[in-house]
Amino acid sequence: MMWRFVARPTAPAARVPHRARYASSAAFDRDEYGLFIDGKFVAASGEDARLAVENPATTERLAYVANATAADVDHAVASGQSAFEAGSWSRASVSDRANVLNDIAKALRKRIPEFARKESLQTGRPIREMRAQLTRIPEWFEYFAALARTSEGSVPPFSGPYVNYTQRLPLGTVGLITPWNHPLLIAVKKLAPALAAGNSVVVKPSELAPLTVVQLAELCHDAGLPAGVFNCVPGLGAVAGQALAEHPVIKKIDFTGGTTTGRAVAAAAGGNLASTTMELGGKAPIVVFDDVDVDEVVNGAAFACFIASGQTCVTGARLIAHESIFDQVVEKLVAKVRSIRLGNPIDDRTQMGTIISEPHLLRIHAMVERASQAGATGYFYEPTVITDVTPDMEIVQQEVFGPVVAAYSFKDEADAVRLANDSPFGLGAAVWTNNIKRAHRVANNLEAGIIWLNDHHRNDPSSPWGGVKDSGMGRENGLEAYRSYSQIKSVIAGFGNEKFDWFVDDTVRYG
Repeated sequence: MMWRFVARPTAPAARVPHRARYASSAAFDRDEYGLFIDGKFVAASGEDARLAVENPATTERLAYVANATAADVDHAVASGQSAFEAGSWSRASVSDRANVLNDIAKALRKRIPEFARKESLQTGRPIREMRAQLTRIPEWFEYFAALARTSEGSVPPFSGPYVNYTQRLPLGTVGLITPWNHPLLIAVKKLAPALAAGNSVVVKPSELAPLTVVQLAELCHDAGLPAGVFNCVPGLGAVAGQALAEHPVIKKIDFTGGTTTGRAVAAAAGGNLASTTMELGGKAPIVVFDDVDVDEVVNGAAFACFIASGQTCVTGARLIAHESIFDQVVEKLVAKVRSIRLGNPIDDRTQMGTIISEPHLLRIHAMVERASQAGATGYFYEPTVITDVTPDMEIVQQEVFGPVVAAYSFKDEADAVRLANDSPFGLGAAVWTNNIKRAHRVANNLEAGIIWLNDHHRNDPSSPWGGVKDSGMGRENGLEAYRSYSQIKSVIAGFGNEKFDWFVDDTVRYG
């Protein structure tokens, strides 16, 4: 199902959602997907043993997926821990692990067209987006394979006749909880460093878009990953997600999702002293100074705001432009978004697809309605640009997670930084200026974990990804992620010739 908010530019209150149905999509290669545990598909154990996964563009069922219970999660964790203790992966040489990860990358690269189509069908995102995104995901396995192969310990400068060396060891069995907006990409971002470090993993994908992640588990096993090292338990967050987060055997939880849920997940994991990485909500500002090429900024802002229908944690949700060019930027952005082609996600001509589900669509619509009632005005097409907002409005402060951007102006650099930082979130931010000194100065003062200069959304397996404030803690990608999936062991060896007896009989006594 896709609803579109349409209104005349002069009458924001006239928005009337309507439905657009598209032709039926081709069926998946199987009608039902089980849990993937210990190297094979198994059925869920509960009474409600399966969930229907829908195509949000048609509301038709794509497939059924197993609905994991707490007992199923326990089974998956036991499988992972058994594999970890057996050592077929956890104690394998880094060269052997790297070879398997590279084989996974090769197998995945061959099947990108298939995975891209499935990703588009289950998320409603345009096929052109999914091809572009998924083409790169094998790089995560290749990067972390290389990092594992070349990772070194250290020799700290220990005082006295001692030599101290360190080594990194895998944590054990870890839990990965992934969202519906980038199902395969985010799963791979977590999975690649976890496997490279030698851990076993249990993945709980979103029940709204789990199919590609379940198939990834099978692909990894077929590419050489030992049974039990990668287990996948699709199911409801309140059941399977909670069971995974609070499981006493799990040594780390890596979660991507909303901030409220993230707090609950972190609290559950903390009860078992499990470490966490939390990639949570965002409200990314796009700060535009008056020395830019406005057409270039508008193209960049449209990409920042409306890729994935705005359903991404770093979407450019706040357009903050210098007052001298604000009207020009908004006028050209509105013209740009009116030209974006909405339609069937599987159609190569479609530039913007659907919202993931009807409840999420209605949530977005309600937030836009409240902004209008609070005095905001704008061009309420989908995508939506809202102006005449104030920094304290809900539409500015809270995550919409949809194709909606709030636009307002600033007076000078200090004002720009103040407005950009006036948010509970701090994941991504962008600065547009041709002044290189100002670009780095503003970047240094922005409260965000990721800053783009004259760009947006760019991502790489080597580049740390994560936020500050209510946007989470810890980092995906790069050396930071790899280290977060390991624990350090320090070995201290003495090589002195002097004999030592702390309790030798001595004339000097204590006490």
